[in-house]
Order: sequence, then structure tokens, then C-alpha cells
Amino acid sequence: MGIFGKLFGALKKTKDNFSEKLRVLFSKNKLGDAFYEELEEILISSDVSVATAEEVVGRVKEQAIGEKLKDEAYVTGLLRGILADILEEAEVPDISYPCVIMLVGVNGVGKTTTIGKLAHYFLERGKTVTVAAADTFRAAASEQLAIWAERAKVRIVKHEEGSDPAAVIFDAVSSAKAKGTDVVIVDTAGRLHVKDNLMKELQKMDRVVSREYPEADFLKLLVLDATTGQNALSQARVFDDAVELDGLVLTKLDGTAKGGFVFSLAAELALPVIFAGTGEKIEDLERFDAKSFVEAIL
Repeated sequence: MGIFGKLFGALKKTKDNFSEKLRVLFSKNKLGDAFYEELEEILISSDVSVATAEEVVGRVKEQAIGEKLKDEAYVTGLLRGILADILEEAEVPDISYPCVIMLVGVNGVGKTTTIGKLAHYFLERGKTVTVAAADTFRAAASEQLAIWAERAKVRIVKHEEGSDPAAVIFDAVSSAKAKGTDVVIVDTAGRLHVKDNLMKELQKMDRVVSREYPEADFLKLLVLDATTGQNALSQARVFDDAVELDGLVLTKLDGTAKGGFVFSLAAELALPVIFAGTGEKIEDLERFDAKSFVEAIL
């Protein structure tokens, strides 16, 4: 199955949920206030925030009235285009080398697995990769990362459990500089986004990379479980405030029938999705494409 097919497969639940609601809406309502109110409710029920749902429906309404076209195919196409535009308005950073990619997020979103997939992704593109086990608090976290590093056939830098995560990053960066490594991927401990002390620790790691490796492209990516729902917005705000996020990695797309929070993160925080996991295998990670995503859900 090709990449496009994997994305469609992963998003089948979302598409079935969304498309069925739209079909029912078109069957009972002509375009008018009631139609647009219910369209807004459908978006919100798919975990699009209220503010973003209002913006989307406002754009649809304005263009539909302007064009004086009211058939289902036209309005669906209009909605598809507006949703893709919102995703594309959040600028996707280019990745240049050498680069350091630090993954952050709450517990259980799949950071360690994503690192294995990212390592494989860059190796497939001819890049050298080192992973840094800066989650030094969770029992056996570095061992779990070592398994993924072995699968991906990349080098790992790790310290003893309980070590200072910033020291791990310092050693990984120093090693990468000495060896001319293209990509350093950093695992960090899962943390509740309401714990201020843990956010300060992330900021310390951020400073180490910026100070020790200023010539590297430094990307801070929030890993989000696609089943998180509207809570993703509050999570992203806190992590963005702490370390100035560059973008998102989506995991578990096949586990949700919603996923609309992606549009809210783009519209309200200007955070683009950069990578998306489409399955459990090491090769099941791809660069995110806004038009393909919208096509797959609508």
C-alpha cells in the first residue's frame, strides 16, 4: 500500500464519521441559517474548536452566497478547500542539516515509537542519525529507546536512570558535532502540561542545544495522540509557551473518528503538522500533506 493509501486507511474512521454527518445535513437542510448552524455543530463535534468552526463556516457562507451556488458538491468542495487553506496557513519549516529534533509531549502519546520511525525516515533519505535518551525518569525508557535505535540501526546516547536530561543532550550534541552527524533526535520524559517544574526542565534542554550547537537547525515538535481531542489545544499552548514549538507530529490517526483539533492548532496557534504516523511499523511515518489529509477525511 502506498503512502497515500496508508493515510486514507488510517483516517477511515474520521472520514466515515464526518461524511455521514454531512450527508444527513444535506439531506434535510437547504443552505440557510439552520444549515450553517448545524455545519458548525458538526465541526465542533469532530473536535474543531468553537472559534475555528465559526471561522470555517463564516468563510463557507461568504463564498457560497457570493457564488450563488447551493448544490452539495459545490459546498463540499468549498469546505474542503477552506480546511486545506487553514492547514497551509501554518507555515511548515524546512529541515536543513545538521539538525536537532526534540520531541515533547504528555505521557503515552508515542514519543519513543515516533523517534524510531523518524530515525528510519531520515536514514531512508541518506542521512546519519543519533538518538538521545533524555527521558531519564521513566523506568526502562532508555532501554525501550535502545530497542527502537537497534531496529532503525542508529546510534544512541544514554546515561543512567535519574541522570540530568540536559547532560544527555550535551553529550549527544557534542558527539554529533565531532562525527558530523546529520540528525540528532531527542526523546524527553512525558510530562503533564500543568507541571511548571517539568516545563522549566524542558527549557533547560532547549538552552543547551541553542548554546552548544547554534549552527544546527533546531526543531521542537509536540507529539500528539490523535485521540486527544480538544484538550490538544490547551496542551499545545502550554508547550508552545515553554519552548516555542515549531510543529506537530500526529500519532494514532487510525484510533480516532475525529481529529478536527488539527485545524484549530493551525488556525489559532499557527502550528503545522509536520509528520503523521499511519500505522505501527517502523516505516509508517510520513511528511504531512494538508490537501491529502482533507481529502482523506472529507
